[in-house]
Amino acid sequence: MTKDELLDRYRAYIDCLNRRDWSRLGDHVGDKARHNGKEIGLVGYRSMLEGDVAAIPDLTFNIDFLVADPPVIGARLLFDCTPQGELFGLPVNGRRVTFTENVFYRFEDGKVETVWSVIDVAAIQAQL
Repeated sequence: MTKDELLDRYRAYIDCLNRRDWSRLGDHVGDKARHNGKEIGLVGYRSMLEGDVAAIPDLTFNIDFLVADPPVIGARLLFDCTPQGELFGLPVNGRRVTFTENVFYRFEDGKVETVWSVIDVAAIQAQL
């Protein structure tokens, strides 16, 4: 996969997440997907995302920047949202917060197979 193809695939994946098109998630995520070292598979990945959206109904994935070195892509994602209840153990309770996620993905056969994610929880905490 070329760099441009990888960037296009990633943008299509983000679009799928923002549309909540869970029935098409398998077009973008592999059956044996791993998240932060744990194999959760496509079913677990979808469950994780559905849980995120349930906790944060206005969740939108906004790309700040991308760096691609096929088959790996790195992204800084921006979030501006109003989580319900707790978020990462913090009592947000419907308050608006902004934070970032630094995340790397390894693609295999055009699909996300491995994700390494770090969320800036300190930024959320500072806003509370």
